[in-house]
Parts: sequence; structure tokens; C-alpha cells
Amino acid sequence: MSKLTLERLDVVLAKVSTQYSSRLLAAVRFAVEAGQQTLERFCQTDLQVEKKTDRSPVTVADKDAELLLRERIQQAFPGDAIVGEEFEDVDGNTEYRWILDPIDGTKSFICGVPLYATLVGVEFGQESKIGVIYVPALDELVFAEVGAGAGYLQGDSELSVPRVSSTALLAESCFVTSQVSTYYEANRGNQYLALEKQAYITRTWGDAYGYLLVATGRAELMVDPIMNVWDAAAILPVMVESGGTFTDWAGAATIHGGEGIGTNGAVLEEVLSVLQSG
Repeated sequence: MSKLTLERLDVVLAKVSTQYSSRLLAAVRFAVEAGQQTLERFCQTDLQVEKKTDRSPVTVADKDAELLLRERIQQAFPGDAIVGEEFEDVDGNTEYRWILDPIDGTKSFICGVPLYATLVGVEFGQESKIGVIYVPALDELVFAEVGAGAGYLQGDSELSVPRVSSTALLAESCFVTSQVSTYYEANRGNQYLALEKQAYITRTWGDAYGYLLVATGRAELMVDPIMNVWDAAAILPVMVESGGTFTDWAGAATIHGGEGIGTNGAVLEEVLSVLQSG
């Protein structure tokens, strides 16, 4: 399969330009450009890794990708606010706020595991409206704008509409998550064990890639016990427009809950029941 080039992406986006807003089209291009830049340092043996104050890792690839995203946004939409994982917030004078995670899954990135993503989300009036998940090493892209639909591309494939699975029982579902220890850090170890016991399959194909799997019908639920806004902002529009759900652990559709559950919709109530009784 050939790589998704920026030139081909422009052709694809031109075909759907009347369906989506200018910010969605820009967000997709910015995410792919920044994501592909990270590949220049992926699997490099001399990659330097720093530890932030919370001991989470960061690399020059994270920082350079976010700087590129910020530069593109400020050139195209100079009045919009920007929030990113690696740098200070930028205030705006419009109702739009871009929320960036240049490498979601830095632990995967530094280990040479291809399950990391570049995330771009856009809020309007404090509601999450636009989401882009791009997995550079797998060349998978899913994007959405609330009310306008979602799209999925991989390599040189044709643009398609991502759809969640129809599986209706947790006992028949694939449950994906990120680092299991975070459940215990959040005093939610029992909830993890309960989900693992009741799900048919449990795998730690996590971070944003886990939500992409749910949005494209390959898993039924992805759960995070701890989540920052830049982890969540791109996820909600993608999940909703793919036919699924993104909520906090109480079932509220928000990116500000500090936690997240992505489901195909059919198993949401059962998942909430397990989490709230665990």
C-alpha cells in the first residue's frame, strides 16, 4: 500500500470541501503534515528522551510537531486560541480553540511501537466539534466534524466512512486500554479487573489508537481512567460521527472529565454499570 502523501490528501479533501468546514479541512492537513514529520525520528537509536515533572516522557519529535501545528494554525486562523501538551496556551479572540497532542502515545513512540498518533481537536463555544486522529507509522487517518460526518483513509485507499461495530454484549467485545497501572494510580484497579473479566478479549492497544479501533469497528470499547483534555479533544467528534459514544465514567459526553470511555454505543450501558459497581 502506498503512503498517504500530502498531495493526494489535498485531492481527497478537495472532493469533500463542501461537506466540511475550512477548519476541519485544515486540521486534517495539519495533523498529517505534523505526524509525518515525527517519522523522521521514529525508531532512531540516538533519540533523546526527557522526563517531564510528572515523569511522562517527551522528545524533540513531540516538541517540533507541536511547533509545526501551532505555526500552521496561527498562519491560517490567527484569532483562534491554542492549547497544546508541550507549550503554553495561546489566547484567542474567536470562539474557536485548537487542542493539540503532537504525539499521543510517546511511550510507544520511544519504544519503536507504531501505535502512536497525532491528535488535533477544535472546540467552538467550549464544545468539541472537530477531531483528527492520524497514526503516521500505520498511515491511518480518521477525522470528523460534529454534524457533518466522518472519514477514514489508510495509505492510498479510497476515502470511506468509519463505522463502529454492532456487537451488543460485553462478553463478546474487544476491550482495549492503555497502561494498566494507571487504573491503580486512580484507585480504579477493581474496575479494570471487572472489565477484563467480563470482556471477551482485552488488549493494551491503547492511547488514541484504541479509540480509532473502536471508531472503525475493530474493538467495542476503549477506556482511560486518567485523561488530559489534549488526549480527549479529537476523540469525541470521531466517536460520535462514527456511530459510537465518548463519555466520562458517569456517562456524560465531555472532553473535560479527566477520564474517558469510547464505545460502539451498544455496550455503553453495560460498561458504565461495570465501572460504577466495581
